[in-house]
Amino acid sequence: IMIDAIKDPKVDGVTCHVAYFDRSIIDRLHKGNWFEDPSDSSISCRQTGPITIGDIDMSERGEEVFKQGLSLIWKKQVVNRIYDKKNETLIYLSHSRQVQNGSAKMSVTTVPLYGQNVVWAKGKPQ
Repeated sequence: IMIDAIKDPKVDGVTCHVAYFDRSIIDRLHKGNWFEDPSDSSISCRQTGPITIGDIDMSERGEEVFKQGLSLIWKKQVVNRIYDKKNETLIYLSHSRQVQNGSAKMSVTTVPLYGQNVVWAKGKPQ
């Protein structure tokens, strides 16, 4: 199991830790699938400093913060950030994206902004 610390490039003060599989050579030999890692992942994001929010996508779909390959060609592990304006919360969603079949395996975490001293580079959304 691998764990990566990922800083949100548009939100200073937030760090996400993503855990995922990196299959061993023995497992690749045993299963016969050389070029693909499992879609399972877990994510936890926390405030790790003063929060300054840059020019983030405010749409319901949010925006991609991080992407890495889980297979030779198709499968990608993706982390998206979505701003929940009603609840003043940043939502981070880790999921696998596969062109052919997709994947329903996902993990979600939140960073509440309510009551925090948050700096908005372009002013707080109304």
